[in-house]
Amino acid sequence: MSVRKLPAIASRPAQRGVILFIALIVLVAMSLAGIALMRSVDTNVMIAGNLAFRQGATLAADRAFEDPDQTKGAIAWLRNPANAPMLPGNIIAPPPYYRANWQAALNLLSETFWLESNATAWKDLGIDSNGNRVRYVIHRMCESTGPQLNANCVRVASATAPASTKGAVGYGQQALQGATSTYYRVTVRIDGPRNTVSYVQAMLN
Repeated sequence: MSVRKLPAIASRPAQRGVILFIALIVLVAMSLAGIALMRSVDTNVMIAGNLAFRQGATLAADRAFEDPDQTKGAIAWLRNPANAPMLPGNIIAPPPYYRANWQAALNLLSETFWLESNATAWKDLGIDSNGNRVRYVIHRMCESTGPQLNANCVRVASATAPASTKGAVGYGQQALQGATSTYYRVTVRIDGPRNTVSYVQAMLN
């Protein structure tokens, strides 16, 4: 009886799993890159949102200047002839949010000044439709109270004064205008959404 001999089968080399290990490393690296990208996008969105809130808060400061109501807007209050006797600060007592001198020792960036317990020190215009609370205070740019000629005030030539010869000095004529007006500094604080705080200052005359 003949016996058939089966062909020999070549033995395969043992698998070591190197490709699987490399694939896992690549997968972890891609996962970390994805997480970093998501965090970067979230950070950029947050920064853009904060800048938008900051810009909105700064624009809200216009209420303190441009409001035509003489009991609200700083410009309208200063232009109101009925308030003129209050401006020197030594004849008629002005409202608490107006100071007849610049008060060099006062820190307007201090949180203490804007506390609710100090509410009489500033004018509160309330919260607008965008959630911005606008408050301001007015300072006359003078060293002391009283008439501007005696209070060492920061003044500018009045536009209504008669002009001279365009700055040229001539006999019997003035090169500078005689009438002057005092500067007034308006400091506005805006508290907006997400704890946004913005300060705006403007000089009026």
